[in-house]
Amino acid sequence: MCGIAGIFDTRGQQDYPRELMQRMNDIQSHRGPDESGYHFEPGVAFAHRRLSIIDLSTGQQPLFNEDGSVVVVFNGEIYNYQELIPELTALGHRFHTRSDTEVIVHAWESWGEACVQRFRGMFAFALWDRNRQTFFMARDRMGVKPMYYAILRDGTLVFGSELKVLMQHPDLDRTMDPLAVEEYFALGYVAEPRTIFKGARKLDPGFTLTIRRGEPIPQPKPYWDVRFTLDHNLNLADATAELKERLKESVRLRMIAEVPLGAFLSGGVDSSAVVATMAGLSDEPVNTCSIAFDDPAFNESEFAQMVADRYKTNHRVETVQSDDFDLIDTLAALYDEPYADSSAIPTYRVCQLARKHVTVALSGDGGDENMGGYRRYRFHMMEEKMRGGLPYGLRRPLFGFLGSVYPKADWAPRVFRAKTTFQALARDSVQAYFHSVSILRDDMRRQLFSQRFRQELGGYNALEVFRRHAANAQTDDPLALIQYLDIKTYLVGDINTKVDRASMAHSLEVREPLMDHPLVEWLASLPSSLKIKGQEGKYVFKKSMEPMLPRDVLYRPKMGFAVPLSRWFRGPLKERVREALLGETLRATGLFNEAYLRHLVDAHQSGARDYSSAIWTTLMFEAFLRNCQTTAQPAPLVRSA
Repeated sequence: MCGIAGIFDTRGQQDYPRELMQRMNDIQSHRGPDESGYHFEPGVAFAHRRLSIIDLSTGQQPLFNEDGSVVVVFNGEIYNYQELIPELTALGHRFHTRSDTEVIVHAWESWGEACVQRFRGMFAFALWDRNRQTFFMARDRMGVKPMYYAILRDGTLVFGSELKVLMQHPDLDRTMDPLAVEEYFALGYVAEPRTIFKGARKLDPGFTLTIRRGEPIPQPKPYWDVRFTLDHNLNLADATAELKERLKESVRLRMIAEVPLGAFLSGGVDSSAVVATMAGLSDEPVNTCSIAFDDPAFNESEFAQMVADRYKTNHRVETVQSDDFDLIDTLAALYDEPYADSSAIPTYRVCQLARKHVTVALSGDGGDENMGGYRRYRFHMMEEKMRGGLPYGLRRPLFGFLGSVYPKADWAPRVFRAKTTFQALARDSVQAYFHSVSILRDDMRRQLFSQRFRQELGGYNALEVFRRHAANAQTDDPLALIQYLDIKTYLVGDINTKVDRASMAHSLEVREPLMDHPLVEWLASLPSSLKIKGQEGKYVFKKSMEPMLPRDVLYRPKMGFAVPLSRWFRGPLKERVREALLGETLRATGLFNEAYLRHLVDAHQSGARDYSSAIWTTLMFEAFLRNCQTTAQPAPLVRSA
């Protein structure tokens, strides 16, 4: 796991100053504290920060092919690199290291753009081929590793593992993108490929970008997508047996390391299954770590302990105080653009704990999206049955009216929130799912934004993110559709972003066995009836794990990695919330309706409404703005001749 950075002249061969590359590289030193490396030639400058995991002695980057004509910088892991080395050697390539990085340059030489089809892992890399005068960059299928880039006015392409890398370049356009602001307040993150700045983009998961110097710059193009065929008609016994074997293979590949290795153990099904599988593959006790909370409503450490005891792991637990809110400004600096998942706080803490004992940790991320684990999936399926009973032309006016007049009841269990249900029934499937996952729903965003900003949006709604992906889903199965939407949006923009930044802040590599793309493809071939059965999500997964995990772990209600926002905003953070939401930083943007911001604060702090999610989202936006002010635009640099 590393940090990469670089500059490429798409039009000519201008030189780039070393001090600029050093600044871009040093700003992400947390991603790779072990070593740094650089490569310069006319029109190309690459930089790398290394966290040594494999081939500790000879895996330095930038790394070259035999004659030095191809150079690569790479962040991530190619798990099947040992299988590819003999194949590439047979094609005439000579290897000088034992690293997975060297596989990339030789695979590019032999297979060109198609090399990414051969890689199994998490990766973001960029390479320059001098003989072909070609720049190539790629991102892994599931978006585990990030890749930011910008094409500047003079044709210079700048790239890096984090947005802060690009922000070191004095010519980056930092104008805030109003469409990104709309997406953020709807989803809690800025969805790929947009960033908060008009001048920068994220490379989509499963995409590559190939640029031949002197030619027009093309759009990135996809090399992979998950297809929910649902056509693999296995019986339950065969499906559970195959799932266990596939998980075992995925975990085995991710246990290859030359440094201390362990796992996160939350007490949930996914991380517990990963730990149980690791224990079966290891001769030594598995290193596991958990975060406990001093608030019982958020604490699931007892279930993690059950799994740790069963497999006799080296288990470490640290208790997080329920008032652990001092990380707000740290998170703003860490994520670079607005990011509103409050579980980033305990994720940061569990990564901090893990790094004291290991350099690589396996996680259970991706299980809910790929196997139908979220409670919202079951609610959506129930609503879909109701939507199927009435034509849209009748549903929309009837339930739209009921949703507008029915009182809001945030305090009630979801099943009794008729207003929310009526609003969902008045929408089509994609609209309804977007409505259910939005942090601030359409009506709230309309009230939150100023009239001037609404005009600037020009009618744009973050729903378009979901519409765009739904158009590519190639399935009309209700569960498969929303799984696809989550894989393309929430998993990438929220979960993977959260884990990458939190882990890299502590120079910890996190690997996700449940996002292994052959496993993802196989799960997408299973019928939805094996994923949700009645009110039980992840049905086939839980059945496969019954011999390996306690029933209390498998079948208890899902808790999640939450923090007590509602109490914070009425208690210890009461004044900070009022100062942030009603202060000069937000007012100066002209984006917000100040009367509605005051309503959010007053209604929440009086106990009349629970606006904790909306307040946290706005609080983190304010923290992002202040962080931008403190990381002012770098002074222009004079390029060397």
